Formats: sequence, C-alpha cells, structure tokens
Amino acid sequence: MSDPTSQRHNYTSRLEGLRALEPADRLAKLADIAGLSAEDSAALAGNALPLTTANGMIENVIGTFELPLGIASNFTVNGRDYLVPMAVEEPSVVAAASYMARIARGCGGFVTSSDAPIMRAQIQVLGIGDVHGARQRLLGAEAELIEMANARDTVLIGLGGGCKAIEVQTFETSPVGAMVVLHLLVDVRDAMGANTVNTMAETIAPRVAEIAGGNVRLRILSNLADRRLARARVELTPEALTTKTLDGAEVARGMVEACALALIDPYRAATHNKGIMNGIDPVVVATGNDWRAIEAGAHAFAARNGRYTSLTHWELTPAGMLTGTIELPLALGLVGGATKTHPAAQAALKVLGVTSAQELAEITAAVGLAQNMAALRALATEGIQKGHMALHARNIAIVAGAKGADVDVIAKALAASGDVSVGKAKDLLAAR
Repeated sequence: MSDPTSQRHNYTSRLEGLRALEPADRLAKLADIAGLSAEDSAALAGNALPLTTANGMIENVIGTFELPLGIASNFTVNGRDYLVPMAVEEPSVVAAASYMARIARGCGGFVTSSDAPIMRAQIQVLGIGDVHGARQRLLGAEAELIEMANARDTVLIGLGGGCKAIEVQTFETSPVGAMVVLHLLVDVRDAMGANTVNTMAETIAPRVAEIAGGNVRLRILSNLADRRLARARVELTPEALTTKTLDGAEVARGMVEACALALIDPYRAATHNKGIMNGIDPVVVATGNDWRAIEAGAHAFAARNGRYTSLTHWELTPAGMLTGTIELPLALGLVGGATKTHPAAQAALKVLGVTSAQELAEITAAVGLAQNMAALRALATEGIQKGHMALHARNIAIVAGAKGADVDVIAKALAASGDVSVGKAKDLLAAR
C-alpha cells in the first residue's frame, strides 16, 4: 500500500528571499528544487480539481472551493530538510512556522519518532448478562478472530500489516444496559485505515456476537488513535531566543510559564492546542488527509486523563536549554481517499518527499510544535497581536479596496501606523 511514486528529496529547506518573490516565481523555484513536473506545478498553482473528479468525491457537487497553499521553509527534521505544503486561510501561520523552523534549524532542528500505524475498530455487543464471562470467551477466541479479520485483506497482510491483536472492554452499566466492546488493533501500513478497519469489524461481528452471547450494534473505527502516536522534540539555546529587547533566557522562561497555564487550565489549553492545530491542519489538508479525524483524535487525547490539557510541554534543562515536546495521535495516509484523487494533494506529497505514513505524521508533529513555539514566543515577548496584525494587514487592505501593487503599499503603511483597520486602509487609499 506504499506509493511507488514517492521519492525522497535531497534539497535544502532554507530558501533565501522566498517571501520577496511573486507566487509564480516561488512556484518555479519550488518546482526546480523539488523536481516537480509541469503537471505537478499546475496542480499546486490552483484549479487542480476537475469538476468531474469533484463530482465523484462527494454528493451534490456544485463546484470546488480553494484555500491559499503556501510552503513552510527551513524545516530540518531528524537531520533531513523538508519543504512543507500548508493549505490555510489564516495569516501568520506559514510565516510563523517557517520562522520558528529557522530558529530550530540553528539548534539542530526537530527530532521525531512515531508508533506503528495501528488503528482501532470497535464492535459493541449488547444484551449480555455475564459481561466478564463474555470478555474471557472473546479473549480466548483471539486467534480465530484475527484470522477471520485478516482473511479480508490479503494485500495488507502481504505488506506486513493486518490485525495484530484484540482488546475487550466491559461496561456493567450504561443508558442501555451492560455491554462488551471488542477492539481490533490493525496495522494499516501507509493508509489512514478507516475503510480497512471498518470492513474487518463488520466481517467478524457475527462471530463476536455468537461468542459473546449478545447482539452487535456498532462496528466502526475509533478516531482516538492512541496506538498511532507521533512525537517531536526541539532543544533551543537561550541565544537562539534573544530578541532586540529581551535576553534569550528571559524569553525561554516566559515560554515555560506560558505553557504552564495550558497544562493546568482547560480554558487556556483550548486556545493553546488550537494554535498547535493551526500548524497541523494545513499540512493534513494539503496532503488530502482527514483533518476532522485528526482534530477529533488530538482533542480526545488531550483529555484522556479526565481533564483537558496541553498537547505540548516546554521545560528548562539544568543547563538552561529550552526543550519543547509534543505527542498526539496522527492517523495520516499516503494512499487512498483524496491523497489519490486530488492532483494537488499528490503534488504536495511529492514536494515533501516522504516515503511512509509514519514519516508524514512525524513531519506534521514537528510543524505543530513549531507553531506552538511561535505562539508562546510571541506571548512571552511583544504579544500575539503585533506580528499577527502586521501580516493580517494585506487582508485588510484588500477588504478596503486595494488592488494590485497597492495591496502591499497599503499593508505596509497600515503596519507602520499601528492601526490595522479597514477605516485606516480606506483613508490611506483615498490619500494616494
């Protein structure tokens, strides 16, 4: 199930002057260093999804909807450089990720790891009097149930995947009475895996009901992919964090203190984690993966211990280094779904040059950590709004009626004035 067209690139992610180029020139530069074909370049430029293809992807199609597609530069992950496609409408996201990756790059970049791509399917059994006895009977039939599940996907088995184990949970009380829930743990290789695990669950459900002595209801995957975690870590020197007005050690301490509130307070954690997903979701969307599944899994994982908390930790080592870590479920795929039907998603994966779903998950985790680093650094220094509003100024200029070269002129004037508002932009346009 791996993609035979995937190829690992050997480029540098440090692209000087990328921001100063026009979009067409940026794309040409990207195509040159990533070895993209003319078709790939055209797909990334926009209007990549034919209406006939879109009509086969969802129901009642009337057209397509585009988001800006940018490239986050400067990423070094496990000693290798990556250019990261990000589809997002919010200003400052791509710039923040790229800037933090540049800082991290000078300190060795990001280090990542991940679990095997294990997905979980649930089979709910109701109408059981002896839930603990049913659990024992199901566990005793594990080999039989695994063999039945794996008979449905010989291709996956041939690639080293397939159902590897079962788990059985008991619930003695619920609004509908006692129940047993059997979990299939399936290695889905380079797929996201929803269709695979759902098919396996439906295949063995009648036998599960027979063994348990009850009636099966739900047979479906869980998006809490807690056996499919991705992790990223970065270690920064105080010098790397020094600004024109603040010592790096002070910035590092401020970032640790800002993270501390997210660790203990769900109100702050919600915004803190939203900022992390600002980095993760655009990569998921750009590569044709299911960002809703990723969001659900991330937030459920953040609340797994009964209280919603931060997905990241920021700490100071005894030597004064700032260490940031992230761990979360990332059920991403290289095959199946929109990753195979959407031309822009295929081209985005070629830009990344990843060769496995695990590698894609690790890069995505690193981007999430970089985005969190950017937010905490801003909160520990000049505040979140200054940089964000400066980048938002282009949107405001467009809303006010600026066109062409006037967009940048008005945006720069807005940022310099400190009044990034539509009214101010209109005044500046009227004065030209």
